[in-house]
This record gives sequence, structure tokens and C-alpha cells, in this order.
Amino acid sequence: MPHAYETDGAAIYRQSFATIRTEADLARFTPEEEPVVVRMIHALGFVGLEASVAFTPGLAEAARTALMAGAPILCDARMVSEGITRSRLPAENEILCTLHDPKVPALAQHLSTTRSAAALELWRPRLAGAVVAIGNAPTALFHLLNMLEDPGCPRPAAIIGCPVGFVGAAESKAALMEAPPVSSMAVMGRLGGSAVTVAAINALASRKE
Repeated sequence: MPHAYETDGAAIYRQSFATIRTEADLARFTPEEEPVVVRMIHALGFVGLEASVAFTPGLAEAARTALMAGAPILCDARMVSEGITRSRLPAENEILCTLHDPKVPALAQHLSTTRSAAALELWRPRLAGAVVAIGNAPTALFHLLNMLEDPGCPRPAAIIGCPVGFVGAAESKAALMEAPPVSSMAVMGRLGGSAVTVAAINALASRKE
């Protein structure tokens, strides 16, 4: 006997987001932040994620303003850059991931760091006013924070810091949110990943659910 299931994609989204808003504790988030958190929960299928999401005041507004002005989105991993929905972007924003640039392996060796971290050095010409999306590598987030300690380093408009893992992930995000160099958000602790980072960018890029 055939299985019966919902086949209307729009209806699935509506029901999913309604379920999240019924079950999740979203009271502490502003109206600008709430749709971002809802979409992040949806991406992981995990009500409870909201307890780990942290924003600096005005992050959502800063990121949306930057994107509407055409800011590039700088991503630490191809899983992030490929997951962003281009049709949601308000200004045909450039999406850049430098991880596989041929210069990166030698740069990583020279800097004695990971390729994920070294790849950020290639962001410098595009970093001013950009929206940064780090969803995979804690070393990338640590390297970015070290870069931004230099007063001469260009400043992004916003940092979405959601690297995932058991080594350095919690620590890198704690460092970001303890002394945010610019408007920032993070999923604290070990949780995070490319899917939740993409969800945050997609929600910031367009209010359409």
C-alpha cells in the first residue's frame, strides 16, 4: 500500500516553521533574530539549538544592511558557499571560498597552520564590509580573530561563526563572543556546521520563509 505524505513543498515549510515556533523557546530573540534562529533549527531538525545561539546586539540588522548593499559573503568551506541559495541574495552578492586556491597549501606551510586558516589570508582584499560565514573549521575562526587584532586589517560587517567539532570549536566561538571585533553571532559549544551556517545566511539574505 502506498505511503501517504505531504507533497506540497510550501506547505511542508509552513508546517515545519509553525512546529518550531510552537516548540522552541524563542522569547529572548528580537524580531530580527527570530527568523534566523528558526531557520537554523529547521536546518538541523533540532529544537533546543536555540539555547546555544548567541547574537551581539544588532547583528541581524548589520548583516542584512551589508548584504543589501552588495557585500560579498566569505565562506570557509565549499559546503557553506555551495549551500547558500543564490535566489535569496538581495544584490547578486559574490560568494567566495578560497580554500581550494592553489596558493593555499604553500601558504599554510609558511604560516604553520591549517589550509582552512591560511585560506583566509586571501580574503584580505575583499574583507572590508563583507559578511563572513564560518561553518566548518575552528582554525579559520581563530585565524580570523588573530587577523582582526591588527588595526590595519580590513573589518567585515558581520561574522557568522558556527564551526563544528570537538577540538577548538567551542573555544573559537567563545573567543569570538567574549570580545567580538564586529557584529557577530555563533552557535556556542560543539554544535554548528555548514548546514546551520547556510541557514543563517539564507535567513539574513531574505525574510521570505
